[in-house]
Amino acid sequence: MIDISTLKDIELFEDLDDSSLKDILTVCKISHYEKDNIILFEEDLGNLLFFIVNGKVKISRINEAGKEIILSIIEENDYFGEMSILDGEARSANAVALSDTTVFTINKLNFFSILQKYPKIAINLLKTLTKRLRKADKLIESLSLNNAEHRICNTILTIAENMGTYNNKKVTIEKMPNQEIIANMSGTSRETVSRMFSKLKTKNLIVTSKHTLIIENYETFLKKFSTN
Repeated sequence: MIDISTLKDIELFEDLDDSSLKDILTVCKISHYEKDNIILFEEDLGNLLFFIVNGKVKISRINEAGKEIILSIIEENDYFGEMSILDGEARSANAVALSDTTVFTINKLNFFSILQKYPKIAINLLKTLTKRLRKADKLIESLSLNNAEHRICNTILTIAENMGTYNNKKVTIEKMPNQEIIANMSGTSRETVSRMFSKLKTKNLIVTSKHTLIIENYETFLKKFSTN
C-alpha cells in the first residue's frame, strides 16, 4: 500500500498539498518485481510512468556489439518512463529490477490530466528532465575518454552524486553496485574495474567494505577525475 507520505517524498509532487496528493493517489496502481525481472523493454511502446517505492532499478541499453551499457541506477522516490509518456515514442532503454522492487504507476491519460490540473508538477518535471539531460551530457563526455581508468572514476562520482552521503569531506556509498555493473556503466571490463579499485585503495583514495565504498576526500577525488 502507498499513501500521501509516499508521494510527498517524490520530487515531482513535493509542492502539492495533502488534498491534491490524495487526488493523485486515486489513479496510482501498485506493482511488484522480483530481482532481475524486466520492468520494461527498449523499443516497447509505453503507456505507464513508473515511480519506485522501494528497491533499485537499472536503466540500460544494448549496443550494436550486444554489450549492455548501463545509463543509470535509480532507487526509491525516483521515477522513469517519462519520455515515452511525453512524446509517444518507443521506450529509449530497458529497465530491470536490481533487487526486489515495488513501484506504483500512473497511465498516460491520467498523468496528462494531472499535469493540466496541477501545473507545479509540469515545472518539477522540467527540472528533472534538465538534470537528466546534464547527466547524459556528462556520461557522453566520460564515455568519449580514451582512458578507461578515468571513465571508471567518473562512474564512481556519478554513483556518489546519486547515492552517496557526504560527511566531513568523505562520501559514503552504501549498497555500492558490484564491479560488473560499474564496468557496464563505464564501458570497460570487470577486470579493469577490479584493477582500478586496487589502485585507488593503494593511493588511499577509497576504502571498500562489503557493499560499501567510501571516497576518503571527495573534493580531491572530484578535482582529479571529474570531466567538468
